[in-house]
Amino acid sequence: MNKTRLEAFSDGVIAILITIMVLELRPPHETTVAALSALTPQLLSYVMSFLIVGIYWNNHHHLLHAVDRISGGVLWANLHLLFWLSLVPFVTAWMGENHFGSLPTALYGVVLLGCGLGFTILVRTLLAQHGANPRLAAAIGRDRKGHVSLLLYAVAIPLAFVHRAIADALYVAVIAIWLIPDRRIERVRA
Repeated sequence: MNKTRLEAFSDGVIAILITIMVLELRPPHETTVAALSALTPQLLSYVMSFLIVGIYWNNHHHLLHAVDRISGGVLWANLHLLFWLSLVPFVTAWMGENHFGSLPTALYGVVLLGCGLGFTILVRTLLAQHGANPRLAAAIGRDRKGHVSLLLYAVAIPLAFVHRAIADALYVAVIAIWLIPDRRIERVRA
């Protein structure tokens, strides 16, 4: 099966998610710096989520660029990833509205962990389908960054109830790990 429709659908869903997130940002009714600074939690949660969704989009693009065709299993694995990504606007808004409260911050981590697991499942499904493609397997390698990300998300969830700033710092650490695009697939394709 050709991958073009999967790429177009995924790109469309991700674009809509980013649009939903930005539409959740409401401008202040006053024209003062104090009114604008009151929106700091919403702005910070938006920036964090925008970067996370952007990182998934970037890596999703590179991953699909490395394959020529997809299967029904890949379609379902991709939908699983998109399901978790579709929850990002909700938890972003809830966390921002509640000034990074413990429960919203923990649920944010649950959704991010779901996204990470969804991406891992998509990668493993593609590897299983493309077992004869050693270039893809070499590009993925042992996926240390992916495993470290999952671990950091899993640790951050309970820590949100201990001190939410620690959980937020772990979420930012994952962003920092992935901010520079993963060039493994580009190197193998070159």
